[in-house]
Order: sequence, then C-alpha cells, then structure tokens
Amino acid sequence: MPTLIAQPTRIQAAGNKPKLIDEYVGRVNSKTSAASVAHMRSPQGWLEPGQTPEFDEFTIVLKGMLRVEHRNPKGTIGSLDVTAGQAVVAHAGEWVRYSTPQEGGAEYIAVCLPAFSMETVHRDE
Repeated sequence: MPTLIAQPTRIQAAGNKPKLIDEYVGRVNSKTSAASVAHMRSPQGWLEPGQTPEFDEFTIVLKGMLRVEHRNPKGTIGSLDVTAGQAVVAHAGEWVRYSTPQEGGAEYIAVCLPAFSMETVHRDE
C-alpha cells in the first residue's frame, strides 16, 4: 500500500543566512534512508560551507539561480550557475558549495541518494 506523506518536516539549515528546508522524504520525516527529497528556499546572499558528501545530490531549480562551486580534477575552483528550469547533479565524493547570490534567492528541489545525513555530508570546518 502506498504511504501518504501528509506534510514535510522543517529542517535546520547550514549557512550564513536563514534558509527554509522542508523534507518530504528522508531520514527525519519518513524514516527513509534510501533517498531524501526536500524543498529548499534560500534568500539572496545565502552561502553554505563547502562539503564532500557520500551521496549523489540531484537538484532542480524552480525559481531564481543556484550557484554550485566545485573543484575540478586539478583542484581549482569553478562554478555552475543553475537557473529556473535547469538541474544539476553533484556526484558523491566531489567537493561542492551551494549559494544563492542573486536578488530573490532561489527555490529548488534536492534529491539525495542515499538520503542526506549529517554523518555523510562532510562539511568544511
């Protein structure tokens, strides 16, 4: 029988400004470890610490622009600007840092496989 997810759970966000994270599927809301699905809303100027997660993260931008900084194989930092209607895949083991530098911030959906966890995100100090 299908399981109804009646509502998300609001999750505490990392970063320099308040960001809204509503987890629909994941370790907190549905006790699911295989995947997590969250609706994110980040304000203009939000920046989180870099991370090297043990999970793949698939992100679909609904509104605004999400900047994804990454390290290339030579170790230098580059970035991708992902705009509404686009998606990005951050692969497990790759260093990334997300931010929303533009006016209006961004709204997006993040799917992590396996599910996001504080133990496997490996944020920079």
